[in-house]
Amino acid sequence: LHPQFRAKAVCRLTCKSCLSDVCMRGMKAILLADSRIELYSTDRPPKGVQLVYDDYRTRNCKCRIRDVACLGCGNTLGYHVTQPCESCLEACNNGHFWMFHSDGVSCTER
Repeated sequence: LHPQFRAKAVCRLTCKSCLSDVCMRGMKAILLADSRIELYSTDRPPKGVQLVYDDYRTRNCKCRIRDVACLGCGNTLGYHVTQPCESCLEACNNGHFWMFHSDGVSCTER
């Protein structure tokens, strides 16, 4: 694990729409493909979401991803990288492949 990730705060993520718990191990993140986009991420499958729809590819790389929706209200909150591409695996990453959009979840530091 890269040292820069050890100092990051761990957060509880909740759905902004229905306030359901989404994840207890969230961290602030930045999209590798576009560093202007802030997200939250986790390294373990969260209990408050479910994979929905089919896998698709991103525009900027060859990763395969699938949307995730809140179990409480059904809103799409982010995505899961189901198959990371080689270039993303070689980039500085923390092994977090569950991503949440900052407009869909609220973060509370633990």
